[in-house]
Amino acid sequence: MGASRGGKGKRRRRKPSGSPSAIASGSGPSGEAGRPAALNEAEPSRKRKRRRRSKSAKPQVQSAASGASAPAVDAALGDKKGGQKRNRKARHRRGLQGRPLASASNPTTSLRPGARPGERSGDVPRPRNGEAAAQQQARPERLGAPFVAPADPPAPLYAALDLGTNNCRLLVAQPTRPGQFRVVDAFSRIVRLGEGLGASGRLSDDAMERSVEALKVCAAKLGARSIRRRRLIATEAARAAANGEAFMKRVAEETGLELEIIDRETEARLAVSGCSSLVDRETRSVVLFDIGGGSSEIAVIRIGENRSSRLANHITHWTSLPVGVVTLSERHGGEHVTPQSFEVMVREVEAMLAGFECPSVDALASGSYGDGFHLIGTSGTVTTLAGVHLDLPRYDRRRVDGLWLSDDEVSAMQARLLSWDFAARAANPCIGPDRADLVLAGCAILEAIRRRWPSSRMRVADRGLREGLLTDMMADDGAWRRGRPRRHQRSFGSPQAGEERAKRHEGTEA
Repeated sequence: MGASRGGKGKRRRRKPSGSPSAIASGSGPSGEAGRPAALNEAEPSRKRKRRRRSKSAKPQVQSAASGASAPAVDAALGDKKGGQKRNRKARHRRGLQGRPLASASNPTTSLRPGARPGERSGDVPRPRNGEAAAQQQARPERLGAPFVAPADPPAPLYAALDLGTNNCRLLVAQPTRPGQFRVVDAFSRIVRLGEGLGASGRLSDDAMERSVEALKVCAAKLGARSIRRRRLIATEAARAAANGEAFMKRVAEETGLELEIIDRETEARLAVSGCSSLVDRETRSVVLFDIGGGSSEIAVIRIGENRSSRLANHITHWTSLPVGVVTLSERHGGEHVTPQSFEVMVREVEAMLAGFECPSVDALASGSYGDGFHLIGTSGTVTTLAGVHLDLPRYDRRRVDGLWLSDDEVSAMQARLLSWDFAARAANPCIGPDRADLVLAGCAILEAIRRRWPSSRMRVADRGLREGLLTDMMADDGAWRRGRPRRHQRSFGSPQAGEERAKRHEGTEA
């Protein structure tokens, strides 16, 4: 038997004999084998009780030893010693209210699922190094169920298609912030529908075939999406051609798209609506022009103190010139342009502008209309000038749309383009071979407008009728009055607030 504590000191107890006879003769008058009675009286009563409990197991050991071998008796002695050691340790492992903690001898104790060897179900595992922070984050908060706001329905989709004299363009967008929208899909292809229209007065077979193929692509894009509202228009080429209506019927039969031929006033208003966000708050008057393939629209805008949400409501004068980059280049030649032929084209457009009655530039730039006056150009001509001015390796709409150009910068870019031959213009990445014969005719129309309304600055707009169509449809439906969250970052708006655009258009305005 091991050492036992008696009071403050320690006493060595005599080891019992390992023979079965010694264990059998362990009872005596004093109740303890080989120990005087005085010693038993001096020990605490708690120790005596423990010894009596341990002695009660000796008859069982004796009966087992009578028919067992020596190894079995040694095993019984080992169990007895182990039990005494556990009893001594249990005194120091008492829990609350003096109750002993669960030990390994408890039959109800079992290993936890996934516990490591040596752990019991009552033990709290200590986290390893680096596991404490992970367990703290993984521990769920015992709070009430969080409030989950109902998801907003997705914003509806709107589509706008513009079949012009030179280009076929499509935009699919959804409204975001008031007055702005995010482009979901876009398409643009040069079809030159008005090719040869000035000489024959009719749409050629090749031009109609190119246009139908582009419209089939647009029809596939529209059919792949759930469009809430769409508007498909055709402009000057279909309007002026003798077989324009017959071509619209062919388009409906082969593509399933029903296009609407709009008049010139509607075209001018749509061009203004598409550029409304490019007019600053300090601006009091603007001359906006859209140089197209077969016609050019010009609108004079006066903005007073009470500014309307629709910029088209501020149009005071407008005109539509029956000249565009395609028709003008066919009459004067677009591949080989000299300074003399360029001046002839400018004077032809100036003669058309002479019949347009509108306030003078002095009245627009000063007086009761305020001193904030500038030009806004929305066409492939002005976007090409901007791309050449920025020396872009590839046309980037995000950098061009909303760019300011001074009067000197515009003059320098026109002179630079005029000094290039056809091959140099075609090699420029912002022009390309498809527009190399049209860009100088557009510069001639621009020069005539600048001479009529001189301005120290001009703003470039890479947008046009499609954006105007989308803006009007969304405003009519009240899409911006429903309090939709500002979940989309890329949208059409002021360049200062959102230069990033959701889509980069393929091609430019004609």
